[in-house]
Amino acid sequence: MNAVQPKSIRREDYRPPDYRIATVDLEFDLAPAATRVRATLAVRAAHDRAKGVKPLVLDGDELKLVAVAVDGRRLGPGDYILDDKSLTIPRPPAAFTLAIETEIAPEANTKLSGLYRSNGVYCTQCEAEGFRRITYFLDRPDVMAVYRTTIRADRKAAPVLLSNGNLVEAGESDGGRHFAVWHDPFPKPSYLFALVAGDLACREDRFTTRSGRDVKLRIFVEHGKVPRTEYAMDALKRSMRW
Repeated sequence: MNAVQPKSIRREDYRPPDYRIATVDLEFDLAPAATRVRATLAVRAAHDRAKGVKPLVLDGDELKLVAVAVDGRRLGPGDYILDDKSLTIPRPPAAFTLAIETEIAPEANTKLSGLYRSNGVYCTQCEAEGFRRITYFLDRPDVMAVYRTTIRADRKAAPVLLSNGNLVEAGESDGGRHFAVWHDPFPKPSYLFALVAGDLACREDRFTTRSGRDVKLRIFVEHGKVPRTEYAMDALKRSMRW
């Protein structure tokens, strides 16, 4: 029997966040045993600092902290508080750029929460509180941010690199690796972040919108399962038509 009981979250206990995050720039260097994640966050205070500066407390779970910097200045151990569930910056500026580098192990992640690797494919599961297993963050649904995600991986092992939003750049890197950059212009909470990277097949189709725009549609699946996606593609086109 699991001795850890789930914690109840009650609506009457809700308090607005003390800080907001406007933009999130993520860089993933994917590797099964040691994936590096670099997160650059545009943070601003959302409380009355005239009444006192509140600490910035970021959620984190089973992360290895490599480095943290505020406005380009690397912080030492005495500048922050780190425990197994959070990273705290006691007195941050009113508005600043926070850079955090972490290391995670997707292949060893058997909780299937955060970033994990299954059948050779990197996947994320961030709902409801899985994003904190990727990087330190205000992992709550009322913190909405615009995301830009860069994914780097071995081309042979992961020829397909996917994330939220629009593909804005892709290319080759040294050592048989390649990269893709995705930008999602619509603010979203961290639990909606998604990343998939692996050797996948896809079904392609096209759809013409009412304005006459031609849109490419693609559904990615494991090899051998493309025939099973016919209904899903039809449902997607019908929903867009509706």
